Amino acid sequence: MSRVGKKPIPIPKGVTVQIAPDAVEVKGPKGTLRQPLPPGIVVEMVDGALRARPERDERSLSKFHGLARSLVANAVTGVSDGFQRDLDIVGIGYRAEAKGQSLTLALGYSHQVLFDVPKGVEVAVQNQTHLVVTGIDRQAVGQVAANLRALRKPDPYKQKGIRYTGEVLKKKVGKTGA
Repeated sequence: MSRVGKKPIPIPKGVTVQIAPDAVEVKGPKGTLRQPLPPGIVVEMVDGALRARPERDERSLSKFHGLARSLVANAVTGVSDGFQRDLDIVGIGYRAEAKGQSLTLALGYSHQVLFDVPKGVEVAVQNQTHLVVTGIDRQAVGQVAANLRALRKPDPYKQKGIRYTGEVLKKKVGKTGA
């Protein structure tokens, strides 16, 4: 039995939940998310909180138990608070500029890099070198942040590139002279 799956999911004020056999639809002040459920997992409302449980007691369903609970909890958090990832652009001449739903990035290449921001995710540029990726879908926010970071991965030696705020870059261990 999954320990993560046993935890109840509290429902904050202003959030409504509709449970279908194959999905959970969550509506809140920031928007609406529909989270499909893995087969064999049931979500029920118990005492004002959501609980995930397997339909039958099989070992093969325990891996989906915690997954389903986490996905629904992320949907509830997303529509009530939202998710955010911060990125820093480090390097001489490296900068970003937002134009509608696209970003123009100068990352040391011979050309400008254009990045189209998908629907449901917003990217704000603060002082040309700090990006804030926000949205209600945790997976989409994380994927957009990872795609932006992949445009110019941080170099641990020159300390240049796009990195998550607070990310520590590790250098490889050199050869020992012994």
